[in-house]
Amino acid sequence: MIREPFELVIGDHGQVELPLGILAEAGLPPGAHVLVYSAGDGRIVLRRAEDALQDLVEGGTL
Repeated sequence: MIREPFELVIGDHGQVELPLGILAEAGLPPGAHVLVYSAGDGRIVLRRAEDALQDLVEGGTL
């Protein structure tokens, strides 16, 4: 099940707070290590660190 988009406000110091339900649905528990990068055109991507590293080891890209 994919949730409807959730509107966030970026704080003065660039901080955002992600809803726990969305994190849980993505398999990201509190304390998870993630990589974040800009995908261009207004998109920001969060990836589980171990998934991103595995992709690099297998010769893929982030």
